[in-house]
Amino acid sequence: MDIKKLVAEALGTFWLTFGGCGSAVIAAAFPDVGIGLLGVALAFGLTVLTMAYAVGHVSGAHFNPAVTVGLAAGGRFPSSQIIPYVVAQVIGAILAAAVLYVIASGTASFNPDGGFAANGYGEHSPGKYSLTAALIAEFLLTAAFLFIIMGATHGMAPAGFAPIAIGLALTLIHLISIPITNTSVNPARSTGPALFAGAWAMQQLWLFWLAPLLGGIAGGALYRWLSPEQPSGVIQGTPANPAVRS
Repeated sequence: MDIKKLVAEALGTFWLTFGGCGSAVIAAAFPDVGIGLLGVALAFGLTVLTMAYAVGHVSGAHFNPAVTVGLAAGGRFPSSQIIPYVVAQVIGAILAAAVLYVIASGTASFNPDGGFAANGYGEHSPGKYSLTAALIAEFLLTAAFLFIIMGATHGMAPAGFAPIAIGLALTLIHLISIPITNTSVNPARSTGPALFAGAWAMQQLWLFWLAPLLGGIAGGALYRWLSPEQPSGVIQGTPANPAVRS
């Protein structure tokens, strides 16, 4: 495994977690000029779009364990590389959450017990949605995300536009599901903030690994069935044909 790929994955996941969760923690409700739900959703999309262009040619720009597993299920990524990619992604997310915690705690009004952009269901869902609702939403939205990623990075898709399509897809996903779970669709992104948000976040973290991973597998497998023909020469999702995402 090329260490440069792992570093790129860690950096990309750091940027996604720091930029997306940072917008939620620091800027979402800032007095008078808070960016709100729309701003947070856009921030998550922009983190993927920008880092996909920056390091997509290095690692494929997964930035998300569900994406890595989903691409493997879709025949676009070697299964032997899943664990190193996932470890790098989780490390990047944890480092981002730690840096964000240090910055956010620089004001007296900071209170990590308020959620710290962690994902939750039931009493810890922004809209008090049930575990069942959270499970369905996270599974379905991650499956759709992988389906879009597979299509946007297909050899027959317009070249160079995949980061835009995928970044906008992640924005849309957040617009739909921030009220439900605070939007995960990414186990690494969920793990970083959960470590700082309190015991409840760690207790509920299992759902934000299980549902996105299963959704990623479903989305990748569905697209593989729908469009089985692959361009010759490379495995999609590698730096030669980056499958950028979050």
